[in-house]
Amino acid sequence: MSDAKLIVGLGNPGKQYAYTRHNLGFLVGERCAQLYRGKFSLCSFTKALMAQGTINQTTVKIVLPTTFMNHSGLAVKQSLDHENIGLQDLFVVCDDVNLEFGRMRLREKGSDGGHNGLASIIEQLGTSDFARLRLGVGQPPTKEQMVDYVLEEFNKEEKRYLEGFIDQAAQCCTVWLNEGIHKASELFNKREKNGKD
Repeated sequence: MSDAKLIVGLGNPGKQYAYTRHNLGFLVGERCAQLYRGKFSLCSFTKALMAQGTINQTTVKIVLPTTFMNHSGLAVKQSLDHENIGLQDLFVVCDDVNLEFGRMRLREKGSDGGHNGLASIIEQLGTSDFARLRLGVGQPPTKEQMVDYVLEEFNKEEKRYLEGFIDQAAQCCTVWLNEGIHKASELFNKREKNGKD
């Protein structure tokens, strides 16, 4: 197995989706690439963008699947196989409508929670035993508005705190890389919402 670690940010490709709620995983992945001095390029082995960086002598691969959200799992599985990275070194970052905007929730494993990207990954890997960082985007007024809601851009109030939220999530990824899931959970699962602390 490789000593590298894999961070996967979930989202949809295309400029029209860039700053939508469903693309929060992409935004955090991009911030991590900046922090670890990686540059994205198209993968030769799957439909994804990949950047390679380092932090504290650890090699980090950051993957942004370009398969669209519902088929994210294919890019994740092919990335793990191609890079020879184990599930214990996989960290998935995604949006979560079940959390208030600005809240973070880390888990070592678990269900997809209704998230199509996580569902696709679980299906492709045949297991839900991988770490994930869920980032709150709040809920629409009705369930019928869910699809439109996650594909909308953040509102004016959310945009005030968005950069801070992305920064905190990237910090969380870094703690996971350096100190593991338990330390990251201890530090970030109880953070105040909206990046205000």
